[in-house]
Amino acid sequence: MIIETNPHRVASSTSSAQKLLEVFVRFRRLHTGQNSYAITSVSGLTPREMILMSYVKEGTGVDGQGVTVSELSNNLNVASPTITQQINNLETHGYVERSIDKDDRRVVRIRLTEKGLQAQQKASAAFLAAVNGLVEYLGEEDSERLAELMTKVFQYFAEVRNEK
Repeated sequence: MIIETNPHRVASSTSSAQKLLEVFVRFRRLHTGQNSYAITSVSGLTPREMILMSYVKEGTGVDGQGVTVSELSNNLNVASPTITQQINNLETHGYVERSIDKDDRRVVRIRLTEKGLQAQQKASAAFLAAVNGLVEYLGEEDSERLAELMTKVFQYFAEVRNEK
């Protein structure tokens, strides 16, 4: 992918770029501002904690051993100390538990407790309901178009990131 460097092309798309930037900023504020907790909180969990718990559930696998902090860190592209801090908070509230790996006693694994599993399932159901509400609000045609556009947005930024 070639990023446009022609100053005339960039200048002519400034209003479109500005509109996109404003929408991205507004969307980000919606999910990180003071109101985001009230909008997306389930069982008193923050959106980041809910996402982390989804990754813990996904990474646990059929053996039930759990996932490591480094695996979570890699999957979420977040530093291990940040993940550890979040895990500590979730453990304090009874949502996750740590255990020693049965094959390598140096490895600590994290898995959801029953309370954590119930909260994660509740959060997933709430998120799915919100997405279904969006589809209802936009209609099928606009929802399909949005999905196509968001896929292109993701592809663009993935390509730009890989060029660096």
